[in-house]
Amino acid sequence: MKSIWAGLAALILISSIALAQDAPAAAPASDKTIAASSQAGPEYVIGPEDVLHVAVWKEADLTATLPVRPDGKISLPLLNDVQAAGLTPQQLAASLTEKLKKYVADPNVTVVVTQINSKRIYLTGEVLHAGVMTMLPNMTVMQALSSAGLSQFANTKRIYVLRNENGKQQKLPVNYRKLVKGEQIEQNYLLQPGDTIVVP
Repeated sequence: MKSIWAGLAALILISSIALAQDAPAAAPASDKTIAASSQAGPEYVIGPEDVLHVAVWKEADLTATLPVRPDGKISLPLLNDVQAAGLTPQQLAASLTEKLKKYVADPNVTVVVTQINSKRIYLTGEVLHAGVMTMLPNMTVMQALSSAGLSQFANTKRIYVLRNENGKQQKLPVNYRKLVKGEQIEQNYLLQPGDTIVVP
């Protein structure tokens, strides 16, 4: 009987220690969520189809998460249509602050990009995740390929990037094998919206 009670006591003690260890780890998750909510850096230029969170301090009715329309504008209460595409989040916040001064005393506006949808690249061929990929700021070919993953049949010496420039299509060669070895680094191109990475 004593051994059963001893076993139960040990089990309860272990459970409480495990719970105590788990508790502090769970708390910072909300901080991470807040930090990760911004998908773009301060230099990021907003584009059509991006999703923005516009927060006006102490003005819940003016705070909203909304997409940038194809015409580059967003619609906000009091202000109606406002140009967003072509501006950084800080520039848009300054513009909204200026416009809101007519309606709100000392407005404090924050703009956060919650989804980057305007900057897209495409991957096709022998990749594990073919299709559309959201292009992150300063994304390189290597970063895109590591995100997409290469299949076992990929010809890593003959990968190329298709890019439209001034109405003409360019084919930029990428020797993945040499890039991995730290050779031909110039082929680790900075990607541009609309680029297609082809993995034969």
